[in-house]
Amino acid sequence: MSSTSTQRMFGALLVRRMPGASRPTLNLERADQGLFLLWLAFMGLLGFAALLLWQAGAWHRLVEADPTRLTLVIVLLFLGSSGWAGHRAWVLGRQRAALDQAPHGEGSWCGAFLRGTAPPGADRAAWLQVLGERAHGAHEMAWWLNGIQLKLGLLGKVIGFSILALNLGQMESFDPSQSAQLLKSLTGGLGIALLTTVTGLTGNILLGLQLMRLDRFADALVADALALSLAADAAPQGTPDGDRPTGP
Repeated sequence: MSSTSTQRMFGALLVRRMPGASRPTLNLERADQGLFLLWLAFMGLLGFAALLLWQAGAWHRLVEADPTRLTLVIVLLFLGSSGWAGHRAWVLGRQRAALDQAPHGEGSWCGAFLRGTAPPGADRAAWLQVLGERAHGAHEMAWWLNGIQLKLGLLGKVIGFSILALNLGQMESFDPSQSAQLLKSLTGGLGIALLTTVTGLTGNILLGLQLMRLDRFADALVADALALSLAADAAPQGTPDGDRPTGP
């Protein structure tokens, strides 16, 4: 599944509408490991919010209200994907530093691109495809996992409403003395549907925000490397005798 198709999901689409989410790299991100530091600040904010929810007992009630444990799976998937996003932010930050400090240096993606396109007649399109794959290729799986969070939330919604329908189907007659037990069984299925859907949407939006910034940073990295390559081709070639052509 391509990045374009996965970004059409609800959470990712909402992220793209957020102010500044789709902007090119910010000034803070262009600082030394600025993207990684921004990711750390974002995760610190989420950690503080999670701590407040823990003190309020929300996590305990969330686990108790969902016997399917789909909400726990979504949370673990979000944490694992966010950890990978932090590692990816560090890797992209190192590549940005290599491009800014030594554009043609060894061991960097952009350096290999600039050296490959330097010879006359080099296939820039092929090298650009290689650079784009190195910068964006690893993000495809992360976007797929981001969509899985939303699908797990919808799966919990289906399970919850299925439990609700089964409980309604087992009702042969309404007994006022059993109304409390009946309401408890009905609200159990409804609670599963709502909690898993909310958890899946929240994880989808928060992880989509991280991946969107990674994509924009990688886009700027590729664009700057291409600009350096084009600038090198457009540089005037000097002649040994002033403006006189070198022909016969």
